[in-house]
Amino acid sequence: MRIFVTGASGWIGSALVPELIGAGHQVLGLARSDASATAVTAMGAGVLRGDLDDTDVLRAGALGSDGVIHLAFVVPSVSEAATRTDAKAIETFATSLEGSGKPMVISGGTMVTPGRPSTERDELIAAGPIAARITNMRAALAASARGVRSSVVMLPRSVHGQGDRHGFIPQLIALARANGVSGYIGDGASRWPAVHVKDAATLYRLAVEQAPAGAVLNAVGDEGVPVREIAEAIGRGLNLPARSLPAGEFAGMLVPLLSTDMPASSTITQELLGWKPTHPGLIEDIDQGHYFRRAP
Repeated sequence: MRIFVTGASGWIGSALVPELIGAGHQVLGLARSDASATAVTAMGAGVLRGDLDDTDVLRAGALGSDGVIHLAFVVPSVSEAATRTDAKAIETFATSLEGSGKPMVISGGTMVTPGRPSTERDELIAAGPIAARITNMRAALAASARGVRSSVVMLPRSVHGQGDRHGFIPQLIALARANGVSGYIGDGASRWPAVHVKDAATLYRLAVEQAPAGAVLNAVGDEGVPVREIAEAIGRGLNLPARSLPAGEFAGMLVPLLSTDMPASSTITQELLGWKPTHPGLIEDIDQGHYFRRAP
């Protein structure tokens, strides 16, 4: 297959492109800068220059390919401008692929279901701070009624691995360094789902190859890691104590992320596609030490 990938030079894209090429696919990567184009070319993929606001470029990429994997997003991803751009990109892909039966894979986030791990069968309710993004996920899935083999890969709170520089783990490490303590909120029992970036890349490949139309797929390796254990692993890596801190010590999105229990299951996804996470879990990955080596 010839697969058009947005965000090809990004964190997940940099693992996905080699995964696709290694499986015998051709990749066309969207690149908005010279640096991105160089990175995509170095991985062995073709380059289409443009960005998510250029619907003509997105349409050309989709029409010239056998499927689309949409990873790119505008930062911050929950802003009105970002979600509006994302909605327009998804509609452009859906319209371009309409009636073809070709795959369109987009990214979402695992849901929060009080009292139990969320699953792929939970309703995608457009509410809260990510309501607009959930609306976009639902629009992508609805494209299955238009003859598009659309699916959504739901990513957990941590997509970890060597080279992660902008996720929540690096943010917590930076905060621990600044404060001299690795902190968590309350008793630290709230849980995060997580997945290694290479396992996530394998799931995206399986999704574009074989996911049925309308499938929701949970890219979850660790169903739920207590945030206290995350703080303790960071403390070990920095030789700092780990302890509970007031919520006011954490900024922005970290407060709800550290205080909300949000485990998620991938049992249905694993049974549907034969996907099996094989890379280190979150705590083992942190303990390997690469997160604590400062970038040159």
